Amino acid sequence: MYNVAIVGATGNVGRKFLEILEERNFPIKELFLFASKRSAGKTLPFKKENYLIEELCEENIKNKKIDFALFSAGGGPSLEFAPIFANYGAVVIDNSSAWRMDPKVPLVVPEVNPEDIKWHNGIIANPNCSTIQAMVALKPLADKYGLKRVVYSTYQAVSGAGIQGILDLKEGTCKKFTQNITGNILPHIDVFLDNGYTKEEIKMIEESRKILHDSDLRVTATTARVPVLNSHSESINIELNTAFDLDDVINTFKEAKGLVVMDDSSKNLYPTPLNCDGKDEVFVGRIRRDFSVDNGLNIWIVADNIRKGAALNAIQIAELLIK
Repeated sequence: MYNVAIVGATGNVGRKFLEILEERNFPIKELFLFASKRSAGKTLPFKKENYLIEELCEENIKNKKIDFALFSAGGGPSLEFAPIFANYGAVVIDNSSAWRMDPKVPLVVPEVNPEDIKWHNGIIANPNCSTIQAMVALKPLADKYGLKRVVYSTYQAVSGAGIQGILDLKEGTCKKFTQNITGNILPHIDVFLDNGYTKEEIKMIEESRKILHDSDLRVTATTARVPVLNSHSESINIELNTAFDLDDVINTFKEAKGLVVMDDSSKNLYPTPLNCDGKDEVFVGRIRRDFSVDNGLNIWIVADNIRKGAALNAIQIAELLIK
């Protein structure tokens, strides 16, 4: 049994941590909830009990003998407090972008690169939600055929922008997004950089290379926010290094961990945000050859961005550590 802390317990992902820990019967001895000062003193339910939320500060951390700290509190708190938890003996699994590109911190998708957890120094990074689901589909292709080039086009749900993003869609407000998201598509996630890309797009590019251990991978991305409540969709165009048989690709997907093939054009069957919502797996469909290049492939993938794209992936990392 393990002492588990959730940092950022009141947010979308923090609450999903609690839900999934209960669903999977994670072996918890003691549970500790941390959030900002304004949330301290409130409670959250877990397994029919109410747990007190404490303010995130070193004084409240140091004597608890925490084994795992699941973080979803943003980059600033992660940079400040992840080393503090680690110094007191916890393994931090962080959902922010704060540690992802640190060469001393593993960036892990359990179905893809579980071996990387072995070299952690107290902090393990959870990849970007869009990267996680892409990796589950791309890793089996990389292993079997090799990847020459990858082009991401994402259609990301408002839940990825937090509670205010959800409210902007439901209420027609414009507090989180730069423009009204209702009935609209915004090709703009995170801040713009000097090179014309957004930070979200660069995250996908750099994280893909790190997770796949391929620093020379040719990859580009366009990320868009769509008026969908939950679950991210991605169109991925792939150039493989070697020739392929399409049936072999489909069978490779069917054999892959954490991936479900949903692909039958005769029945209009393919993954959508609604039919993948609340599911643990990544779903792939619209699997077809790209005739415009040699060894080209198009796929469409969808996954629940709050589950697999955040909370579940982190808990799966903790389960790997226990094993």
